[in-house]
Amino acid sequence: MRRGDRQISEAEAWEILVHGEYGLLSTVSPDGTPYGLPLSYCLIDKKIYFHAAVVGKKLDNIAANPRVSFCVVGNTEILPEQFATRYESCIAEGVAMEVFGEEKLAVLAALIGKYSPGFITEGANYIAKKQAATRVFAIAIASISGKVRR
Repeated sequence: MRRGDRQISEAEAWEILVHGEYGLLSTVSPDGTPYGLPLSYCLIDKKIYFHAAVVGKKLDNIAANPRVSFCVVGNTEILPEQFATRYESCIAEGVAMEVFGEEKLAVLAALIGKYSPGFITEGANYIAKKQAATRVFAIAIASISGKVRR
């Protein structure tokens, strides 16, 4: 990390990941083209989980190379008079793998709990209808780091 003075502890990086609203998943296509996309996620047992359609570019990329990066930006504040930004962020790296069965259903329920906490029953019904058209992936985190500007 170039700015070591802004590096935070691994525990602080985990806190940003735990409390983040959305993240940016970065993959690499079979021809080496980078691809990043924002997505919703949840964290269970120190794994990042996300859902996807049954086909798509990110899935093709993960099939070709399951190594991924996941970035979360927490609180930010633009400091116009300083030509700077106050921020906090973390980057996790790891391997993405599809999950099935009870784990898949638990993740879908956790996503409903995180993003639609007032609609748990409706969310369970939605999962029951849409689970066949949804794939779920876990990122086994190999490393995590973060930085802040206070």
